[in-house]
Amino acid sequence: MKNALKASVAALAIIGAFATTGAFAQSRDTIQIAGSSTVLPFASIVAEEFSAANPEFKTPVVGSGGTGGGLRQFCEGVGTSTIDIANASRRIRAGEIETCNKNGVKDIREVQIGYDGIVFAVSIGKEDFKLEPVHVYKAIAAQLFIDGKWVANPNKSWKDVDASLPDQPIALAIPASNHGTREVFEERVIAAGFKASNPPADAPKEAQSAFRQDVVIEIAGDYTETLARLQSNPNTVGVFGLSFYDQNRDTLKVATVSGVEPTLETIAAGRYPVSRPLFFYVKGEHIGVVPGIAEYVAFFLSPDIAGVGGRLESAGLIPAPADETAKFLAAFNEGKSLSAADVK
Repeated sequence: MKNALKASVAALAIIGAFATTGAFAQSRDTIQIAGSSTVLPFASIVAEEFSAANPEFKTPVVGSGGTGGGLRQFCEGVGTSTIDIANASRRIRAGEIETCNKNGVKDIREVQIGYDGIVFAVSIGKEDFKLEPVHVYKAIAAQLFIDGKWVANPNKSWKDVDASLPDQPIALAIPASNHGTREVFEERVIAAGFKASNPPADAPKEAQSAFRQDVVIEIAGDYTETLARLQSNPNTVGVFGLSFYDQNRDTLKVATVSGVEPTLETIAAGRYPVSRPLFFYVKGEHIGVVPGIAEYVAFFLSPDIAGVGGRLESAGLIPAPADETAKFLAAFNEGKSLSAADVK
């Protein structure tokens, strides 16, 4: 009896382990994707064209939720209730990989799809903005160092920040912390602007990170919500991805940053200062179980889709060099998985 009981327990343990790995997903035949609102339009295009070119596979379901939200879903575990792919407008963090690993997601494959720029845009009828990172910092920082002390930010208009800027009340719609765009905004714009403001060596940490609540609007939704803010308050300056701006040129006017206009050419050449790579992350445990994942990745990175002159370039993606894309595809096909050490 004891041996039989031990055998039964062992069998149940094997079945339980098996249920959390490959066999789980035989009940699902559609790829599930969530994450970055910047990557969303590109992934949506690819999903439609992938199923049209490969009718044996169902059209992948692509949702938003922001980079942070998508990676949280991705790292929840392995199984039919978890997504297969997380779109990201920044690289996955070590802490996120550790959470994934803790929940059984240990085969995390990184795919870079190209580049995008973060732009500042106003309603098309507004004056031109020629911004520097220090202008943005001085517009929205909660406190500024003036006459030898930290004081509440006194600036009311952009002209108060710098005489070269429009006499327009300060209102800035920025991505909330669930968006990868927010991290790039803080690193490439706010951190650079803080440094350019010549703060004292003993400046408190919050001098860089604390924003004014009276002029900053944090957008947790996608760029359509930011656009709605500009429409409801024409004095708002919005932070967008270049691709979204390109799709709304009839209603938006883009600002230059450090004298450079954001375009496909200036970002590809590395001249525009606020640009970033775009990614998606694939759950390796789902490959070969949920149909079509490997084929979707190969289709996404194909020259006709992600390459120069490809379908996504016409939608606003800045293509990565062909050899760079080839390296990511090769690493994916070889089963190379990211560890926390790889991104620290």
